[in-house]
Amino acid sequence: MTDETNLGPGMTMEGTLLQLMGIVVSEAAPERVVATMPVKGNTQPYGLLHGGASCVLAESLGSIGSAMHAAQYGKVAVGVDINATHHRAVRDGTVTGVATPIYLGRTTTSYEVVITDDRDKRVCTARITCQLIQAPPGS
Repeated sequence: MTDETNLGPGMTMEGTLLQLMGIVVSEAAPERVVATMPVKGNTQPYGLLHGGASCVLAESLGSIGSAMHAAQYGKVAVGVDINATHHRAVRDGTVTGVATPIYLGRTTTSYEVVITDDRDKRVCTARITCQLIQAPPGS
């Protein structure tokens, strides 16, 4: 798992959905966020990677990048939209998500997240948009 100090101010993996799903962040910057997630434990009843798990991975990566970008303005990022297209099924192994910015503004960000399998085949393409807001008191 990546050093949590590299995730941005106030961000932690401890006790989060990311930790529960086995997501491991290997690179984190506003320009690129990379993480892996095991298929095992993140499947639907047919034994395939759950589409919701892909969305969790995508939203997590886009949110991390957005939060790191927002920090330079003294803001935090909150997700306002996500969409995903699931291209192929995965039954085992690990998937890798790579988030790259489409737009980095002062009030919003948008990221494209490409998720691939162990054979480097595209599994899912997602887009997440975050709004940058003033940090709530105590955060």
